[in-house]
Amino acid sequence: MNSEPATLTADVVIVGGGHNGLVAAAYLARAGLAVTVLERLPELGGAAVSASPFEGVDARLSRYSYLVSLLPQQIITELGLDLTLVRRRYSSYTPVPRGTAGLPGDGDLRATAGLLIDTADPDATRASFAAIGAAADADPFTDFYEHTRRLAEVVWPTLTGPLPRRSDLRERLAADHLWHSMIERPIGEVIERHLANDVVRGVVLTDALIGTFARAHDADLAQNICFLYHLIGGGTGDWDVPVGGMGAVTTALATAARSAGATLVTGADVTAVSPTGEVTYALDARPHTLRADTVLANVSPTELARLLSAASGSPGTPAGAAAPEGAQAKVNLMLTRLPALRDPSLSPEAAFGGTFHINETYSQLDAAYLSAASGALPRPLPAEIYCHSLADPSILSPELRAAGAHTLTVFALHVPHRLVTEETNDAFRDEVQAAVLASLNSVLAEPIEDCLMLDARGRPCIETKTTLDLEHALRLPGGNIFHGTLSWPFADDDEPLDTPAQRWGVATEHERILLCGSGSRRGGAVSGLGGHSAAMAVIERVTAAAQAQGSGQGEPGIHH
Repeated sequence: MNSEPATLTADVVIVGGGHNGLVAAAYLARAGLAVTVLERLPELGGAAVSASPFEGVDARLSRYSYLVSLLPQQIITELGLDLTLVRRRYSSYTPVPRGTAGLPGDGDLRATAGLLIDTADPDATRASFAAIGAAADADPFTDFYEHTRRLAEVVWPTLTGPLPRRSDLRERLAADHLWHSMIERPIGEVIERHLANDVVRGVVLTDALIGTFARAHDADLAQNICFLYHLIGGGTGDWDVPVGGMGAVTTALATAARSAGATLVTGADVTAVSPTGEVTYALDARPHTLRADTVLANVSPTELARLLSAASGSPGTPAGAAAPEGAQAKVNLMLTRLPALRDPSLSPEAAFGGTFHINETYSQLDAAYLSAASGALPRPLPAEIYCHSLADPSILSPELRAAGAHTLTVFALHVPHRLVTEETNDAFRDEVQAAVLASLNSVLAEPIEDCLMLDARGRPCIETKTTLDLEHALRLPGGNIFHGTLSWPFADDDEPLDTPAQRWGVATEHERILLCGSGSRRGGAVSGLGGHSAAMAVIERVTAAAQAQGSGQGEPGIHH
């Protein structure tokens, strides 16, 4: 039997069929390029998929990623995506933890209350601040987000263009105090300067920590960068619900890519990528090779380094390569009904209608970081909850909807990858799941276990993913949902921006290989920005090469 790889050619090969790869494929195929996407898994989408993880339960949960904020309308419009996003009325609800400093105790009404941010009712929001003893923070909280919205309005439009320079963006903002507070100084300083209540401070800080293992005053400002990305989506910072679940996003993108003429191959496990544009992969247990003018890496930079090493004959991640670390756990639940709250005046539909924070006060978040940094799972475990089915019941069967069933997604913070190993993963998963349930129960009026649905075999409908599970399933290094450390969405003033790849923030050390995933300069979250930037860099390069050839000047490496 002939085992020699079959060699094919393409203009562009995209390694990885996640949502960014599909965005790039759609744009490049529409530009007339021959594009092939190679996806290792049996289905496209990467982390942007829907699944039915519970046997006999007809619900399509967003298994990994779950909300959309950074996907520009420009991409939706230009690719003609059949996609509906729903805006949630409630921003967040944060129950006051029992024993919170400054509250007399469980007998006091404030100890059963919570902070509800109702975007449709400012008066109700103000009353909620007063109910938890934080009336003095109501106006400063509103003012804080009014000021930061100006930053969002300036940064957001730049994400679909070449990288702006730091000084140019600062000049556009025309508010040095805001730039200084949000871009140059730890976010903890501005939070502590303007807000006094521990719960209110925690509501703000949480968006700076999601998926990032950091503290409010860290000097490297990783928390500021994370906060900025959570702030700028759509120019408003709103996080929207995709109707049909995250799988609907992937379906729309795959349809656009196929309609444009891209070839999408699933079950294709890429084993090596060479700097010359040769991609080796296994499909149906047979080796194949694709040669391309350009390779787009819709995988993490760590995974790309491994594939490049394999091509050079030295498998494994190169020595000294950075090891990203994720810091979250993901728990999916199916409920027969929403649980009762400690505050009987508030409906569960309102509390779970936005982001439900549990044990995420400012002091709790810092204590949890210190606990995890010392090698222990934080207790109580800070986490936030999202109920997709309240905003979009279409993911449930008619029978489940009629019965009042709901989905819950829990995203636990400060669960760094360093706490788990291959040998301990099963036990650690159980420990994390128990900690999540205990944390949730500490702010509810009844045990969440009483609301859990049972699957066809009588097992509770709960699925927990550790960082190691994410690494195994999606090849996210260290379970890092951003593929690595997030970077500012602008270039420093002395940074070279000489090539299209540099200008779009997708360059690697190899001319033919570009990043196009979450590890690119403006990657992270379900945004399509990594794919869009990579596609624009390729189109810019191809256009320049065609113009050069038309004038009698050739450019190496470009041929169609």
